[in-house]
Amino acid sequence: MTKYDQKYSYLEKPNESEIPTELQKEFDATINSQIEQQGFFNHLFKILPLNAQQYKGFLNLKESLFNSETCYLSNVDKEMMGLVVSSTNSCNYCLTTHGDVLRGLTKNPAWVDQLTYNYRSTNLTEKQRALCDYAYRATRNVAELTPEEVDKLRSVGFNDHEILEAAFVVGFFNYTNRWVSTIGAIPNPGHYSHNR
Repeated sequence: MTKYDQKYSYLEKPNESEIPTELQKEFDATINSQIEQQGFFNHLFKILPLNAQQYKGFLNLKESLFNSETCYLSNVDKEMMGLVVSSTNSCNYCLTTHGDVLRGLTKNPAWVDQLTYNYRSTNLTEKQRALCDYAYRATRNVAELTPEEVDKLRSVGFNDHEILEAAFVVGFFNYTNRWVSTIGAIPNPGHYSHNR
């Protein structure tokens, strides 16, 4: 069983005795898998069990948006949008962890770094540029969105299933940026050099 013996945020450490056994087994499996695959774990997995049922709901939502067998957009596109959102929101934790994920998916750390600093100066396809522009506008000026945002995505070849998924993904990353920043989550130092 995972020991919650260190604080990785402003919050108190989870109490193992408050976590349902079945959920703890699932949380343990995820942490063990991360350590096996990359040699370290994402600190959120030792922060969020503080509210175990809500954490499970978060994991279910994330899985629904990033399951490559049931989704419409590629995980590269979704992580790319996530970096644009996180950069716009100045969310250090999400930039660190999702930059690591995108480096692993693309095998192109220089491109990911450029995207993180300023997506407008990055070499992108027309469709990638449209997704990034949408992610930026929906994060920065959500009150100013119009039907033109959807039309712009359609004009470069996205269908409505893909557009709805893009909206879900941008909303998801804005959601996580807000609460991750609020609780002061500290990224695992392993993320900075991983997949480079």
